[in-house]
Amino acid sequence: MTSTALITKGTMRLLHSMGYSALCELSLSNGRRADLVGVGKSGGVIIVEVKSCLADFRADNKWQDYLPYSDEFYFAVDANFPIDVLSEQASLPSVTGIIVADAYGGDVIRSAFSRKLHPARRRTVHLKMARVGALRLARPLMVDC
Repeated sequence: MTSTALITKGTMRLLHSMGYSALCELSLSNGRRADLVGVGKSGGVIIVEVKSCLADFRADNKWQDYLPYSDEFYFAVDANFPIDVLSEQASLPSVTGIIVADAYGGDVIRSAFSRKLHPARRRTVHLKMARVGALRLARPLMVDC
């Protein structure tokens, strides 16, 4: 498994332990594709972007496009990611949370700034997750039909 896949796996486990149901690779209505989108028991939406290395983070100019689609936004990285250096350089903005993860789980090391997602957009994200999740579950069953 790649570093990205291991971070994603551990982050999914962490989100589940936090009460979120999450999907990988969900396209949003602005055309962006989020690495992980989760919905909590009370309807809260969280988006997580997985960064496998510093170069991957520096090349990402689109993460701000995810903010209007979530109540909280996180970057998920592995234990080797230079978080201290980035925080000192203000490269990881304070509006974002930070998750450190490996294949077995993860920890939130900085909570994200919480904001209220617009109700119409929340409904759109919830419906998109429901439809994509149902399709992904049904796809293996439809192969032999």
